Amino acid sequence: MVPAGRSIATWIRESIDMTAVEFRSNLKETTGRFPHFWEHTVGSGHAAMALRADWQSQLERCHRELGFRHVRFHALLSDDMGTLVDEKNELRYSFFNADQIWDFLLSIGMKPFVELSFMPSAIASGDTTVFHYRSNVTPPKDFRQWKTLIRKLVTHWIERYGVEEVRTWFFEVWNEPNMTAFWPSTRGQYFELYRHTVETIKEIDDRLQVGGPATAKDEWIAEFLDFCDLNRLPIDFVSTHHYPTDALGSAEDDTESQLAASQRSLLRELAQDTRRKCRGLPLYYTEWNTSSNPRDDLHDAPYAAAAIVKTVMEAHGLVDGYSFWTFSDIFAEDFFPAQPFQGGFGLLTLQGIAKPAYRAFQLLHQLGHEKCLVDGMHETVDAWVCRKPRGATVLLSNHALPRHPIDAELCHVELTGAPRPQRVRVERIDEAHANARQSWVEMGKPQFPNQREVETLAAASALNRDDQAWTGQDQSVVFDLVLPPHAVAAVSLEFAEER
Repeated sequence: MVPAGRSIATWIRESIDMTAVEFRSNLKETTGRFPHFWEHTVGSGHAAMALRADWQSQLERCHRELGFRHVRFHALLSDDMGTLVDEKNELRYSFFNADQIWDFLLSIGMKPFVELSFMPSAIASGDTTVFHYRSNVTPPKDFRQWKTLIRKLVTHWIERYGVEEVRTWFFEVWNEPNMTAFWPSTRGQYFELYRHTVETIKEIDDRLQVGGPATAKDEWIAEFLDFCDLNRLPIDFVSTHHYPTDALGSAEDDTESQLAASQRSLLRELAQDTRRKCRGLPLYYTEWNTSSNPRDDLHDAPYAAAAIVKTVMEAHGLVDGYSFWTFSDIFAEDFFPAQPFQGGFGLLTLQGIAKPAYRAFQLLHQLGHEKCLVDGMHETVDAWVCRKPRGATVLLSNHALPRHPIDAELCHVELTGAPRPQRVRVERIDEAHANARQSWVEMGKPQFPNQREVETLAAASALNRDDQAWTGQDQSVVFDLVLPPHAVAAVSLEFAEER
């Protein structure tokens, strides 16, 4: 109980002997609209996974609970989709599997971000493949055959779904052509692939949205745009990828060492630099995550939640879409996983158990669409304030890169311009909250959990809303809370009247 005559803030500080990290915000001072740009698109593995019932169920949940609107994946044109095959020296086209995916997406209110990849082996110039599912990544042996495929495909979709619908999709040419694993050819040959693709699509309808270069590590942007300008080629958006482990330390380093060699807010700085190169075009990051390692234990930990919140909030104003890679561990680039927590890219495990990263996106989705100014700085703690009708949320993260200093911190938050709230509640993500992996460890790490164990883990993953103690007077609200290392907290205020 708080002693008589003491404020809650003073009592907490004295009780735990901490110097408070102070943040202040006036709810009447905003920086303008705050679009949920990270919800534009989310990544998946490859197209064939989208035919699975469990993949579809998890995506529908992510759309409903996290607000994702488009989905992007590899290998729509690869042999396992049957899009184009050579049958007795005759090219045969089948769009049935692709149609099944698009039908599902549209049925749940989502749309495709169409990555035009990889090369059907029937028209490929070589036999180099990538991933466990062996998609061909070589250029076409004859660009006329590639153009015919693209023309038939896009024309078919317009006939099936209507031109107005297809104009709301995005067509991205290839995936990471600056990486030899995905394009064992030259930059010039990729530019020619883009030329033939965009010309073909725009001949069908010049309002269809086409872009690239879909590169890794923010590369080729200026060169690609120079090529488009020189050849008067349409370009509707710029797309690229980045991860905080890109080109850091030695290629032989483990992921933790790569991250330790990184720097705070690196992805924001990279996005700023790329934004300057885009010449006013929309910028879509069609892949990013807290690391590029498909087996990184940090992906399953509260660390990822804190990193996601910080990264997303810092990307505001720099990007038009920020597609997290990926929404699910139903993913088979190297091999199909088995146990529920194995460091996969996904927000959800194979069984659909929400990781801390999933809950981070859930808290982000709940934010309002107006952002307020916040005063206050700290080495590891960041704070943001967003308004909505009859409410506001203070979002806090305590994040540092591996091997960088971080401690539990007492946060003191003062809000002005706020009517007396009806209720103030807090939702947390940290080692003790919304952390199903810890419960799985305590279970003994069952590799194939039964239904009862899955239900127990799902319950452990949930966000809990607890009442948050606060004080206030004269249009002010003051509260204190302790934020452990690698933690997120969202404090929501509900008002009885409009601010």
